[in-house]
Amino acid sequence: MIPIQRVAPTVRLPLPPPPQPQQEEDTSAPHEVALDILLKAVFLIPGDYHFTGVVSNGIDCAITLHRSLSQRWPRCWIVLCSVTKALESFFEETSRPIEESSTSAMANSSASSLTNSSGAIEAGNVSQSQPELVDPEPHRIRLLSWNIDGLDLENLQTRTKAACDTIVTEKPDVVYLQEVVLESLQIIKSNLPGYNVHPAADKAYFTCVLLKKSSTVFEKSKIMPFTTSRMSRNLLTVKAKVKGIPMYLITSHLESTKEHKEERKRQLLLSFKHMMEADPTCTVIFGGDLNIRDKEITEVGGVPDTIYDLWEVSGKRPIAQWTWDTRRNDNLGINSRYLPYLRFDRLYIHHSDVPRIKPVYFELVGLTRIQGCGRFPSDHWGILTHYDKVRL
Repeated sequence: MIPIQRVAPTVRLPLPPPPQPQQEEDTSAPHEVALDILLKAVFLIPGDYHFTGVVSNGIDCAITLHRSLSQRWPRCWIVLCSVTKALESFFEETSRPIEESSTSAMANSSASSLTNSSGAIEAGNVSQSQPELVDPEPHRIRLLSWNIDGLDLENLQTRTKAACDTIVTEKPDVVYLQEVVLESLQIIKSNLPGYNVHPAADKAYFTCVLLKKSSTVFEKSKIMPFTTSRMSRNLLTVKAKVKGIPMYLITSHLESTKEHKEERKRQLLLSFKHMMEADPTCTVIFGGDLNIRDKEITEVGGVPDTIYDLWEVSGKRPIAQWTWDTRRNDNLGINSRYLPYLRFDRLYIHHSDVPRIKPVYFELVGLTRIQGCGRFPSDHWGILTHYDKVRL
């Protein structure tokens, strides 16, 4: 048996004062050639997903795509989905070179604060979750959302176990997961016996809501398909009591890629409508991998007045802003001077008529490489939100 090395518990730092409001940095730089490069890079037969060819045009990302497709011939469409997202972001959102000094400083900061003595974590090191006899923090509620990238078959078991280790360590009461596949679902169930798992589907890839057995009481669930989605996306709603607080817990993986932005915006508006129509005695938290861009939020008229972006109301810490950040996360293997970073993953809250919880902290998780494979648990960081119960 391989000796087990425990990961040191997460240290909770005092909350920093909210930063002064500042104008959002405009990192967009649209290029009309993005779609052309994608078309030249790969051709797919619609509905069939057969690989027919790759033409390299000198763009580093296209070369990376070529290599990835060649290595995963039977599942090339899976790789295409992730790399297409990278290519779009490469041209549309953040087309500017990365300074080596800032990248190095960021990496060193991450390593010094988040890794153990070996500079990596070992999947499976954290013991499985056990029922808690006494709640050490009865006033605190935690919710984690994470796209765990089940569509990437490379190191899937190892990466999923590492994600489970993070959940065991952080002890969230509620977990939203996106891009879960059947293989990763079984790993989740076996490694997280302290949670009840509520999946939105049982084929392809899907979302899940996990409820901690010791702190939640499940009431009911509902799956609402987005009828015009071309990617079988839906809205998963779970009603439960979390440490006695009645809540609607809603997650989704909204339509991907730039060309489907109109469908994505429609799905977002439906999700906001669903939040505002919920039982007013319940707190509603919606989020997941929304694939949304800030300018798309503006195009739909902004976030409704009664709904709050949890990153914003928790202090807008820059270190916790970019949830899909290829400057820090190299799982996709993008080899270019221009590395995209976006806030694809978001969480929103709609308070009950009498607010029962107060958002107090927002952080990223999954920032440590896995020992052995040298990769991160996912190409997305997880977002962990903390709330204090409000005394009535």
